[in-house]
Amino acid sequence: MQIIESLLESIRQMCCCLPTDEKDSGNANKSQVTQITRLITEQREEKSLEKKPGILPPLHPDDGGKKCLVLDLDETLVSSSFQAVPGADFVIPVQIEDVVHFVYVAKRPGVDEFLIEMAKHYEIVVYTASLNKYADPLLDLLDPQRTIRSRLFRESCVYYEGNYVKDLSLLDRDLTQAIIVDNSPNSYIFHPDNAIDCTSFIDDSNDRELDQIGAFLTGIKDVKDVRVVSRQWRQWPNMNISSEQ
Repeated sequence: MQIIESLLESIRQMCCCLPTDEKDSGNANKSQVTQITRLITEQREEKSLEKKPGILPPLHPDDGGKKCLVLDLDETLVSSSFQAVPGADFVIPVQIEDVVHFVYVAKRPGVDEFLIEMAKHYEIVVYTASLNKYADPLLDLLDPQRTIRSRLFRESCVYYEGNYVKDLSLLDRDLTQAIIVDNSPNSYIFHPDNAIDCTSFIDDSNDRELDQIGAFLTGIKDVKDVRVVSRQWRQWPNMNISSEQ
């Protein structure tokens, strides 16, 4: 950008220092402007081709060879409410405009076992549209074993048509090897083929969907492209999956 601005300043300087001959002036100026415009265009093209840094850190050595499992938080792993919930697993204090509010959180049944088992096969990333002042302390409590490798919050989402979208292309991970579990289709609208579209969890003690998802994810950990099979998760184990897919 600094180079482009410098070139633009050169154009401004040329315009006030034209040759005395009008015809030569026009031809010389046109040639110089054309050259500088071409340089500016080349600079912009180079900028567009530069690899944008991913929002995730480099792959941890312990996760070598693993696929990336991106997990939503609210209504996927937990259910939260500002109203008191009997038997809530956690109560998170959150300060909003100098007033402390309490968020009551219920864990989705099976979430503890799910996280521990999935960490054996996947690099786990929680990608939430929630604010970190709520989600960060919640994840400290939800994941005492530190199975979650990375945490991404609202500022890492892309605001698109009124929704906070989890853009998997920003992660700097191979999209054939990245899968997202989320209850909101708007969250993965950029990459629907990478999604496991779980149902919304709203404090249902009989919910066992994470068991099904976990079994499916274990079954596909060696496939070549998760996008070929992700939408079939409800059919597991009544489906044929090979590492060739």
